[in-house]
Amino acid sequence: MQRVPLGSTGLSVPSIVLGLMRIGDKTDDEIRTLVGTARAAGIDFFDHAPVYGGAMHRSEERFAEALQLTATERAEITIQTKAGIDPDAGYDSSYEHLVASVDTSLRALRTDYVDVLLIHRPDALVEPEEVARAFDDLHTAGKVRAFGVSNHTPLQIELLKTAVQQPLVVNQLQLSITHAPIIAQGVAANMAGVDQSVVLDGGGVLDYCRINRVTIQAWSPFQAGFFTGTFLGAAEYPELNAVIDRLAAQYDVPPIAIATAWITRHPAQMQVVLGTTTPARVAGAAQGSDVPLTRAEWYELFRAAGYRVP
Repeated sequence: MQRVPLGSTGLSVPSIVLGLMRIGDKTDDEIRTLVGTARAAGIDFFDHAPVYGGAMHRSEERFAEALQLTATERAEITIQTKAGIDPDAGYDSSYEHLVASVDTSLRALRTDYVDVLLIHRPDALVEPEEVARAFDDLHTAGKVRAFGVSNHTPLQIELLKTAVQQPLVVNQLQLSITHAPIIAQGVAANMAGVDQSVVLDGGGVLDYCRINRVTIQAWSPFQAGFFTGTFLGAAEYPELNAVIDRLAAQYDVPPIAIATAWITRHPAQMQVVLGTTTPARVAGAAQGSDVPLTRAEWYELFRAAGYRVP
């Protein structure tokens, strides 16, 4: 398992993250098997959010109930959660909401601290001073060790940085071979008549994160679009799957490992956030961290997914 820097924290973390969005209805044994499979593959980084699990903080609760972590076991893993979504009101990055959300997450997770806290979605009504005050209090109290964002553009991050003092070390963004605007736009920038050249990410978010030492975490790494189903084995992507299957045979790994490797091969040193609850898929995807795709193979997959390389 490759390890990558976590922003500017000086910490080294696995290039694969286990996302726990779908464990709300899983049994204790199922959760322990899933997490155990991840740990055996070298994954010690776990991603949560209050809205995961079917009810607020449900997945966080189930994680803690199933694992019953000792203090030593807790120290061996990285727990990331989020805040800023209120199902009733929309997005809420106010001081009160952020602090209350973290306190509830800590109780649900049965821990005194989270390693990383992300603002889950950009809040149109954000007041950077409110976010800064929340981050300061949470950090001073020892409740949160590092901070980041999710689904934010470069200028939205810069706006937060006008007040926030802590480094923003993560930006969690949707990315897969078939949904790669943060990469594809830069390849075809300024080309007339090419949809790929249209800026969808607020303007160079990938390059911005690399320059500013913000670790990109790729969510939905196997989704064809926005929760439209996986591209792996899908009839809509015959050329792409033919290339994936050939490379999987060549490297002696399952196809899901090649889809993972396409992201981990990128020099931005991104993390891949897995959303599956199938242990075999976790183990298979984790193999992709160590698959050394060549430049030619990476671009072949890119082209096979329908992107243009001028």
